[in-house]
Order: sequence, then structure tokens, then C-alpha cells
Amino acid sequence: MEFADKLEKLLPEGQVLFHEPMGRHTTFQVGGEADYFVQPMERQVAPVIRLCREEGVPFQVVGNGSNLLVSDKGYRGLILAIGANMGQMELEGSVLTAQAGAMLSSAAALARREGKSGLEFASGIPGTIGGALYMNAGAYGGEMKDLVKEVHAVTRDGRTVVYTAETYAGGYRTSAVRRDGAIVLSASFALKEGTVEEITARMQELRRRRQEKQPLEYPSAGSTFKRPKGDYAGRLIEVSGLRGFQIGGAQVSEKHCGFVINKGGATAQDIWMLMQHVIRTVKEKQGVVLEPEVCCIGSFEDGEK
Repeated sequence: MEFADKLEKLLPEGQVLFHEPMGRHTTFQVGGEADYFVQPMERQVAPVIRLCREEGVPFQVVGNGSNLLVSDKGYRGLILAIGANMGQMELEGSVLTAQAGAMLSSAAALARREGKSGLEFASGIPGTIGGALYMNAGAYGGEMKDLVKEVHAVTRDGRTVVYTAETYAGGYRTSAVRRDGAIVLSASFALKEGTVEEITARMQELRRRRQEKQPLEYPSAGSTFKRPKGDYAGRLIEVSGLRGFQIGGAQVSEKHCGFVINKGGATAQDIWMLMQHVIRTVKEKQGVVLEPEVCCIGSFEDGEK
């Protein structure tokens, strides 16, 4: 209770929730309760982190929950949700500046309206600026690292740090931000001149390709596994005979084997067990160890279901 009192004094009413179901905050639409769920403004992130460290309370940072699986048992600690309270954006010339909680799709839409090119690849990614920078999100030949000018972040001990285009060091699903365990606060991006018509056409083409190939009609976390070197997770899963394989309400998508979906009524445990089954089967049949792209937090049970 002492920690809760301090937290409520630090943040205004409405920014702190207790025993918050995480199924409300993940695109899988599953997950148990978090002890504390806070939605800070940018200036409040570092003080919340320092309080957690001082009081010995574990914390996890989340964005839109689009790459996240939270245990049915929930999370015994604090969820720091970088979202709507950190969603401001502005475009000056060809430089887009955005807070970490701004949605990628919103940033891409703003750029399109102003005839600025570069974010077309991100228009269909259901994540935040902060989450995308953390993992150097990419699709259809584009990556966040191609656009970064500066990234402002805070370390887990509450210090501020700035990454430049060079020091950001984005790689496949990683970056210096991720390697340092830092938390993105805001960033600026260098866009290029374009035309609204060309940018719109490119976004529409990518939307069509996503709709044709991805199971967007079901809750999921996007691509469930990272791309193994020289191959594709979806192909390996399919040739291992796992298309449509199901545990409880979780299923390997019949439309795209690289996606694990919530077919209906899935639990986090169903999804986690299915992911483990896929990893074991692909290793046994193809000799490749798939690495999850989805971040799993909380406690999951071992064993087959």
C-alpha cells in the first residue's frame, strides 16, 4: 500500500489502474491482471522508473501490446504503458517528430497527407513509435533505422540518453535501444519529398498485400517468430505439417503459418503452449530453432496440453 500511495501522489487520478486485465491492452486479447498499470506523460516516465527501483517493484514497458503475450496469471509488478498520454506528433518540413506513444499508422497517415515519403511500409503495422524503434520494426523493404534522426530515451536507472542515426544501430528486430534496455520517449525522423498520390497508391498496395496474405480478421501479435537466417518461419512451420494446428483456442493460421492466432476463446497458456509445440516440431523435423518475436511476460506452465 505504501508503494500504491506514492504512485498515486506521483501521477494524477486516472493514470494509475490497479488489478488491470491485460487482455484489454494486447492485440492477442488475452492476459491476466497487472498489479499496477500506469499511463504516464513523457515527463513522468523517469520518476515512475525511479520509484519502482527505490521500492523494488518490477516493471515492464508496453506500447500498443501488438507484440506481447501476458500470462493468464498476470504480472506481479507495474506495467508502464506508453500510449495515448504520449501521442503527440508534428511535421516541420521533412522532419517528423513524435512521442513514443504515437501510433505508427497515425504517423504514416500524417506524412501521407503532407506528401512526405518514407513511412509507407509502416502504415499497416499496429504498433507505437516507441515499440517500433525498440525493435527496429520493418516490413516490405523498409525499417525504422532508415529514417531515424534522433531518439530520446530514458535508461532503467532513470537517466536520459540520446541516440543518433549512427548510434541507434538498428539490426533485424533489434537496436541499441533494445540492447541497452532503454525506454523511448520521443524521436525525430527524416522523410523525403513525395506526392500524396504516389504515397497513397503505395500504402493501398501494401494494405492489399497484407489483407491477402495475413489473418487480419483474428487477434494475433503479427509474425510470431523471427525470420531464421536464409529461410522463413512460415515456410518451415508449413512443411513441418503444422498449418491449422490448434491447442485450445490458439491456432497456427491456415492463411499464413507464420502467425499464431486467437481463433476464439484462447487463453495466454493456449498460445504459449502452441508456440512451444511449433518450436519443438520445427526443430525435430527441420533442424532449425525458431526464436519468438513475441515478448512473453509473466509465468507460463511447462508441459504439453
